[in-house]
Amino acid sequence: MVTNEPAAPPARPQRTLKSPVEFRGVGLHSGKDTRVVVRPAEAGTGVTFVRTDIEDHPVVRADGANMKARQRRTCIQDGKAEVYTCEHLLAALYALGIDNVTVEIDGEEVPGLDGAAAEFMNGLRESGTVDLKSPRAVYSVQQPIYVREGTASLVALPSSGSSSDTGGKDGALRAGGLSVEYHLDYEAKNGTTRSTRQIAMFELSAESFEREIARARTFVFEHEVEPLRAAGLGKGANQQNTLVMGPDGPQENSLHWDDELARHKILDLVGDLSNVGCDIDAHIIATRSGHSLNMALVKRIQEEREREQEQGEAPAVSGLDIRQIFNLLPHRYPFLMIDRVIELEGFQRAAAIKNVTINEPFFQGHWPEQPIMPGVLQLEAMAQLAGLLLLRKLDNTGKLAVLWSIDKVKLRGAVVPGDQLRIEVETIRAKPQVGHVRGRCKVGGRLVAEAELKFTLVDA
Repeated sequence: MVTNEPAAPPARPQRTLKSPVEFRGVGLHSGKDTRVVVRPAEAGTGVTFVRTDIEDHPVVRADGANMKARQRRTCIQDGKAEVYTCEHLLAALYALGIDNVTVEIDGEEVPGLDGAAAEFMNGLRESGTVDLKSPRAVYSVQQPIYVREGTASLVALPSSGSSSDTGGKDGALRAGGLSVEYHLDYEAKNGTTRSTRQIAMFELSAESFEREIARARTFVFEHEVEPLRAAGLGKGANQQNTLVMGPDGPQENSLHWDDELARHKILDLVGDLSNVGCDIDAHIIATRSGHSLNMALVKRIQEEREREQEQGEAPAVSGLDIRQIFNLLPHRYPFLMIDRVIELEGFQRAAAIKNVTINEPFFQGHWPEQPIMPGVLQLEAMAQLAGLLLLRKLDNTGKLAVLWSIDKVKLRGAVVPGDQLRIEVETIRAKPQVGHVRGRCKVGGRLVAEAELKFTLVDA
């Protein structure tokens, strides 16, 4: 059989932990004691945080769509639940190739611990990892992806692929797959600091991250301390977990490396990049960038990955063709709203394509002089993809997913002939007889519809 799809980059197995790992400590900004338990999870789960201190234990997935701008820290938020200062834990997970975990947390901020990622690395290493049967998706940057804010910039370039380290059982961050170069440049300020210029560059593997980056601590300049405290930040920071930089270097502390500040910026960047949701094959050059620009790059990479998937330019690690869709769904023309499933992540997430043409039968009666796809059919497309996601489980073979609730519906834009509708669903909760998902429809990266849907699984 001949196919025109590009060959997929080498994909390693997804991984999870062998056993739960617990961390306790004070949040760098909140100053609150927090307990975190990182537990194994099945393939496709991703990294999900569960707020055990909030009623109903809401879940927040570490994903670019959930990243929110916050001063001096990374924040992910879903609804009213948020988790922040999660970048050091996320970096350690990404470095070790631990793709699927459930992180139970009894507060809004991940503990600061050593102000870096070394303690997280040690705990996760002690647990060990387990390979899962599903492959880990890899995104290879083909063309430069660039974001900029003033004098700060980030650019993702195609990887040279020169390294022979292919990310074996302990490798995860595939050297030659992801390399990062950081240019740090701070001007002298009011006599309280001196000009600080550092350049650090690493081809990243689990070993190089642990040896060269994981101990690089968060830092603040002396003149920033009081304004940050006035803003309610840094309540848990001290001179052991945070480098306070003065004109003569760190106060009451010493540097692990001369370029420790640049290395910490790389640590933060790796943690933020993990929100892309796959391994990244790229060379990234960062200049004066921080969390807000990191977030912008994550979103741009995700947008470009989606565009390539929709155009058939990106190799599919997982998906379903129309014959496989027929085997799982009872729907047929003219009511089948999915042409192709382009991505499946376990039983947690799926993305599909619907090509909207003027030949759709509903256009004959729905504003035929100015054809617009009915919003209710966009909801139906979400429901069908959710059914595919739920019915793939062996336990659900021979069942039907019956829609019984639609909530938080927002129709945000028109879908017209010639558009390609991208449908996405994400599992919120899945039980043996009930499913709850969040769905979105996009056209060209623009959100046109969203909703939450609940199903009952019944015998066919």
